Amino acid sequence: MSAPAAPAWAACDPYAAALRTGRGPLFLRRADGWLLPLEVERWCARADAVDRAVLDRCEGAVLDVGCGPGRLVAELAARGRTVLGVDVSGAAVARTVTLGGQALRRSVFDPLPGEGRWDTVLLMDGNVGIGGDPRALLHRARQLLRAGGLLIAETAPADVDERARVQVVAPGREPAGEPFPWARIGAPALLRLARRSGWRGGVQWAAGSRRFVALRTRTASSSAEPPKSTAVISSQRPRKTSAD
Repeated sequence: MSAPAAPAWAACDPYAAALRTGRGPLFLRRADGWLLPLEVERWCARADAVDRAVLDRCEGAVLDVGCGPGRLVAELAARGRTVLGVDVSGAAVARTVTLGGQALRRSVFDPLPGEGRWDTVLLMDGNVGIGGDPRALLHRARQLLRAGGLLIAETAPADVDERARVQVVAPGREPAGEPFPWARIGAPALLRLARRSGWRGGVQWAAGSRRFVALRTRTASSSAEPPKSTAVISSQRPRKTSAD
């Protein structure tokens, strides 16, 4: 399966500027003018209660795909967990590192450390839309995870399944960069797609206005409950035995 193009965040000056200041407003705009608000202030704040509850479910070494400004990477690092963020935005990676996390400026479809040995992959804040092809992204996540590994994805709050080309826009400024493919998919559609793609253990839940899905590559358990014990290590750098 060929990898779709990664979103052109790196070329979007309004996005980089918003991450540096921690303020919006900022939107993804479709060709028909429809706007999807980007929650810059929440992304640039500390992990909130909903975030922390999601992170409680993470197992072992965690790869945060599209880590943005790094609030989740920083929270997991503060817990002593093995965690790595990846993002195509230099501003996002720089902010993550400033917060004390490990991050690489790279697309999820590029070669990554520890392929096939990550215990958990995160696709938070709608990042299941990366590349505009959730099926291809699910396939890539399976390549990154170990057998029985856990994928946690934050979906659109509505039952939608759409693909579009979008641009990052800020009020009063021209769109930056070329349009890039993006997807919005709700939990029901993602679960249907995951079942057809060979995933197991589909679980969905809601917290406030946010919706989540947990999937496994292959496991006897389908609950995706928080693990009873979590390996705690002093280094944030992925270990060679599981995520080098």
